[in-house]
Amino acid sequence: MEYPYISLRNLRFLLHEVFSAASLQKYERYADYDPASIDMALDAAQQLADQYLFPAYAEMDRQKVYMDNGVVRVHPAVGEGIRALAAGGWIAAPDDYAQGGQQMPWLVLNAALSIFYAANANLASHAFLTQGAANLIRTFGSEALQARYVPRMYSGQWQGTMALTEPQAGSSLSDITTTAQADPAGHYLLRGQKVYISGGDHDGVDNVVHLLLARIAGAPAGAKGISLFVVPKKRISAAGTLEDNDVLTAGLFGKMGQKGYVAAHLMLGENANCHGYLVGEPHKGLAYMFQMMNEARVATGLMAAATASAAYYASLQYARERPQGRHPSNKDVNLPQLLIIEHADVRRMLLQQKSIVEGSLSLLMQCSYYADTSKCADGDEAAEAHLLLELLTPVAKSFPAEYGIYAVSAGMQVLGGAGYTDDYPLEQYYRDIRINAIYEGTTTIHGIDLLGRKVLLSDGKAMRLLQAEVAATLAAAGKHPQLRQQLDLFSKALVAYQSMFAHLLKLAGTATTERYLANATLHLECFSLVVIGWQWLKQAVVAAEQPQPADNFYKSKLHTAAYFMQYELPKVYALCSTITGDENLLLDTPGELLV
Repeated sequence: MEYPYISLRNLRFLLHEVFSAASLQKYERYADYDPASIDMALDAAQQLADQYLFPAYAEMDRQKVYMDNGVVRVHPAVGEGIRALAAGGWIAAPDDYAQGGQQMPWLVLNAALSIFYAANANLASHAFLTQGAANLIRTFGSEALQARYVPRMYSGQWQGTMALTEPQAGSSLSDITTTAQADPAGHYLLRGQKVYISGGDHDGVDNVVHLLLARIAGAPAGAKGISLFVVPKKRISAAGTLEDNDVLTAGLFGKMGQKGYVAAHLMLGENANCHGYLVGEPHKGLAYMFQMMNEARVATGLMAAATASAAYYASLQYARERPQGRHPSNKDVNLPQLLIIEHADVRRMLLQQKSIVEGSLSLLMQCSYYADTSKCADGDEAAEAHLLLELLTPVAKSFPAEYGIYAVSAGMQVLGGAGYTDDYPLEQYYRDIRINAIYEGTTTIHGIDLLGRKVLLSDGKAMRLLQAEVAATLAAAGKHPQLRQQLDLFSKALVAYQSMFAHLLKLAGTATTERYLANATLHLECFSLVVIGWQWLKQAVVAAEQPQPADNFYKSKLHTAAYFMQYELPKVYALCSTITGDENLLLDTPGELLV
């Protein structure tokens, strides 16, 4: 059955048929996750989303976050939804049984998260930001910190955040200036400010716990001098009650979209009484924070793919119900109008959406599979899975975010003028998805990360491992004559990418770093298209293996894969041509020419 915001049939296809989620049972940690229990988890997620998340999606946009005499007010559904997610075990899901978790594989959890995000990312994001913050404390914090904070975060009583950004630093974390002064009582006194803090303060929970980066007095300059602290809005007093911790919400940011999701400006230590509690060792905060940042990057990709999914199903439903016009070959006005899904260009826009959504979800499940393997496997298998996850994380975050915008825009176009009105959800999806290309690092940052670091990991081993994975898919596709055209189109695009990449590697050894990275964002897009093409070929192989005649679901997979290879993948050639052109054009553009 399909729902108005996501297809459970597609999620089951990915989990069971493409990635064989039950194969994770070979690891003791995931021994309880057979196909039946995985399906039960998805059903439970969908039921919770239907009851607590989806009904509040539009309301949270119209009744947006606001400040009332210093109190940040959110829609009542936020607190109710967070507690429902917590009661269902979803916030604690990846943790150990002994800690109240479910030892749920990331492959299964992220499939469920896509349901929650598709239903209402504004609400779900509060809960799963808490999950990442709690996991950071659990991984690196002392037993005392874990006991004090994690249970209340898992219960949904307390919100968790990631507090990195400062006004003068933005994404340049080396330039943060928030300070931490050791206090004889065993804590640190924090002073500074943080901006754009998602979930940073609201009345849907009893307390907010910030995982915050700051510099201990006398720390080295740059990234090497950053430490990680737990900084609650309210600290626990000696009597066991909550008391003010000198964390002031100076204001909220008015946003283009995601109006039901808080973005706060925080002032720390204005009264010199903001207590922070060191996580792990001093000066290792940025390394610790990368655990949460990488989890959040995959989550951002999930949020974007899920939002685009909801937009796709809304526009598909409209196309199946809206009559307008007739085929160009038939001008007889006496005949009834056609449903717009009968028009070729409407089908193109729907196929574009479907190819982006389902290609993105496949990649995100691929990354989740690598995350589980890197956590549970031994030796080389774990190390190689980790390398592949590192390589693909910039794509998993950026492609769904950037191409998801195109997908939702196409959905609006399907509705025509109706898509621009708030009578339909497309305009909200369009506003909401735009932030995903900025969350957790802009696309430019991820382009530089991919080309400047990830493709060079372990002397290029990560890229060689990916080439082996792609080669295995090509071999599998080659066994199916019906995939010959798709295989040919993909193989030619792959060769074009490899030639362009060889050109870039030559630049890496001969040119300045600035020249090498000048087209990093274009390289990210080009690489992403190839990676998503690989994922579509994987799905097509599974569909081609079905007994004939296959049902419409598998036929749709083959048809959408063919669309992607013919309509989306050829963008690789234009990008390769641009990247191998004059790399100095951008560097040689004086600022005064931009008038």
